[in-house]
Amino acid sequence: MTEPLDGGPVRPEALDGIIVVAKEPGPTSHDIVALVRRLSGVRRVGHGGTLDPFAAGVLPVFVGLATRLVEYHMADEKEYRALVCFGARSTTDDLDGELTPSVSPAPTRDEVEVALAGLRGVIEQVPPAYSAVRVAGRKAYELARHGEKPELRPRRVTVARLELTEWQDHDPVRPLATIEVRCSAGTYIRALARDLGEQLGCGAYLGALTRTASGPFRLIDAHRLDEVRAALGGGRARELLLPMDSGLDFPQVTLSAAELRHFARGQQIRRAFTPAGEGLVRVVDEDGRLVAIARAGDGVLRPEKVLIGAGAQH
Repeated sequence: MTEPLDGGPVRPEALDGIIVVAKEPGPTSHDIVALVRRLSGVRRVGHGGTLDPFAAGVLPVFVGLATRLVEYHMADEKEYRALVCFGARSTTDDLDGELTPSVSPAPTRDEVEVALAGLRGVIEQVPPAYSAVRVAGRKAYELARHGEKPELRPRRVTVARLELTEWQDHDPVRPLATIEVRCSAGTYIRALARDLGEQLGCGAYLGALTRTASGPFRLIDAHRLDEVRAALGGGRARELLLPMDSGLDFPQVTLSAAELRHFARGQQIRRAFTPAGEGLVRVVDEDGRLVAIARAGDGVLRPEKVLIGAGAQH
């Protein structure tokens, strides 16, 4: 049984920024958010991409006003290290499901290497039956748990890197492969393991998963849960916080105090120069503080997310 995550004193200080957590296997992504919310005293807390309970690795947690910027990270590439177990199929495509051993012979390392090539690049991927994808208004896993087989349509995803880094065949009937993946948002690593096993005819499922990077946030820089507990519970949350706009590779525009007054009311302003011609920009005040995300074009800045004035309240 997973131990509860909450506990410790509540700190009501206002905090805005990103905490990169090194999630451990066991707690859900929601558990981590609840922990940060409780110990920081900040009501608005969210995360930048769900990790299954059995998975570990990078979980960016957005605190305070930073939650308004999560949407700009949703398309970030992800990187993973995964353990693929051959010789059986799983109802959930991972180790938590009911396993059915295969009667087909196990693959060799060379055969796996060849099969991996067919899963690289832009591919059509059917999500797992036990996933949060909605089918006729209901989540697929809700249907699957009631014995129904959800009709899931293939989705186009991009697998930019897929490499076999370790091969274990001590048990020749059920060999194990460690793979490293870099892929687009929305790619299911469970489905990659499943499809790899189907290509080889022997079945396969995901035995372990670690997210090593989520966009610009990397596991080597992430904070363990005990560090998060100690810092938040001890009133040292700012030691963990990255700036709100960390990882947003948008050009920057500085506005004067007079321009900011218009911007805070949601009014667009005309500028003789905007970087990169068109697209999203980070708007900062004369002290370099992030105050908005705007869209630039035709010499005009149009506010998209205003973080000052009424929009800055927690």
